[in-house]
Amino acid sequence: MKIIVTIPAYNEEKTIAKVVKEIKRNVQAAILVIDDGSTDDTVKEAKQAGASVISHPMNYGLALTFRTEMKEALKLKPDIIVHTDADGQYLASDIPRLIKPVKEKRADLVLGSRFKGKIEHMAFIKRFGNKAFSRIISKIVGKKISDAQTGFRAFTPEIAKLLITSNHTYTQEQIIRAMKEKFSIVEVPVYFAKRKDKSRLMKHPFEYALKAWINLMRIYRDYEPLKFFGFFGASSITLGLILGVWILYTLLQTGQVGGIPRVILSALFIMTGVQIFLFGFLADMHRK
Repeated sequence: MKIIVTIPAYNEEKTIAKVVKEIKRNVQAAILVIDDGSTDDTVKEAKQAGASVISHPMNYGLALTFRTEMKEALKLKPDIIVHTDADGQYLASDIPRLIKPVKEKRADLVLGSRFKGKIEHMAFIKRFGNKAFSRIISKIVGKKISDAQTGFRAFTPEIAKLLITSNHTYTQEQIIRAMKEKFSIVEVPVYFAKRKDKSRLMKHPFEYALKAWINLMRIYRDYEPLKFFGFFGASSITLGLILGVWILYTLLQTGQVGGIPRVILSALFIMTGVQIFLFGFLADMHRK
């Protein structure tokens, strides 16, 4: 079977050659590096190690780089595509385990789960965020996913053709779209090594968390609009009803409503909540 290993890389001159060489030692595959506007010797090191390289003119970020990976990989007409990172935290020796379910037609998308395998080191905020996001993704797709953010995965060309619209990351959206299109997904345990230097993708853990949460909210809005808008609609209606009960209590106790603005505010909360619910229904109809 023809296997293509795609690697996004941004200023990874210290690790990219080793990553490429380790892949070549562990699996017979074509290796495609997508250089995302590196300013160091990433391209030179990747080519010398034996990889093909496609370069962006500037740094576009992970999601756009992933789209380039899929576009270029599909041109090579592969049977299986493996996506891994350029920093060496995922081990090339795990690739055979990763592609096995695809080879055996047991899965269309295989996720290398760090939480089912072994993690040398992961910052607390990233570990907490990864687990929280995975729980939410699991609820959205109706299937338990232990590591929805893993960058180590193998999949069929059909999965590679799925549209990714996010400008931050591809990880959660690929899983959601695959499940919505009724593709099969399995997880296999993988080893996650400690990074030797600072991450290029996560400049600061709080920045990573903020962007990831924003992206997750957008995904939830797009794929579960009734639940997304329903939460805010119900919250607004609840506030309006609480205020309304307080106004009614004041009226029964004192014979006064406590001021017209309170009545207007209560009605406004309730009306706004109903409108938000309607937005959810309309978005859900459009999604289907």
